[in-house]
Amino acid sequence: MILLEATLAGLVLGGMYALVALGLNLQYGVARIMNLAYGEGVIVAAFAAWWLYTAGGINPIFGLALILPAAFAVNWLIYRLALTPLVRRAKLREQLEVDSILATFGLLFVVQGLMLVAFGGAYYSYGFLSVPVVIADVTIAANRLLALGFALVLGLALYLALTRTRIGTAVRAVAVDPVAAGLVAIDVRQVAAASFALGGALVAAGGVLVSMFLTFNANIGVVFTMKALIVVIMGGVGNLLGCLVAGLILGLTETFVATWVDPGLTLAATYAIFLAILLVRPQGLFGRAAR
Repeated sequence: MILLEATLAGLVLGGMYALVALGLNLQYGVARIMNLAYGEGVIVAAFAAWWLYTAGGINPIFGLALILPAAFAVNWLIYRLALTPLVRRAKLREQLEVDSILATFGLLFVVQGLMLVAFGGAYYSYGFLSVPVVIADVTIAANRLLALGFALVLGLALYLALTRTRIGTAVRAVAVDPVAAGLVAIDVRQVAAASFALGGALVAAGGVLVSMFLTFNANIGVVFTMKALIVVIMGGVGNLLGCLVAGLILGLTETFVATWVDPGLTLAATYAIFLAILLVRPQGLFGRAAR
């Protein structure tokens, strides 16, 4: 009974980690932007969902229809206005990665400061579908199941879009070799900008879903950034299946350790698994070794 309960909780948490990490995988794997302000997008979306629900009575699921397009537009503007100059001056992708780390590190504090001014340092939450659901004699909140379901749907939609459409083929081509992609008439800058914006929309979706069952405040964005980085590196940069598997491993590990060992050791267990995978497969579970 306890095993099933912990497994369900771990799957929900792992699904959220995987969804949040998918966006970073797009931003880094395609646009080559290492976005250290990534976790702040989760918290901004969580605050937006909280405000829509408490002030306007708007269901968080319906709120996704407002928050996702807004997140896409904001991230497009960030890429165009703040990151495109870095792309233009970078002669190598490695240089762009370093420059983007410095730029987004500053952006992190700007966004975090604005949230602190607007909401302070208090923790926020709201009760949406916090009703018990019994599955095989195990009780779990309905909002967690709903969040897991939407995370799976969004992840599957992204996978199908990238593997079954011409646009998805162009995105994967830019991720593999932007120079070769440009030689076959793919607009690399447009694809990179769209991928960065889509990654921002995905992280916003994760923020909305997480806000339905977790408390949050303006200071915890860095936690989601670190978890997303771990998932992306563990799974393999640019690999969607790797993101899913690594996210589930992370979620199940944290839940099992918290249930049977000590909640204070969840972070240590996370990094222990992360380091073990890096030692065995430095390219990640599903990544390809560099040649």
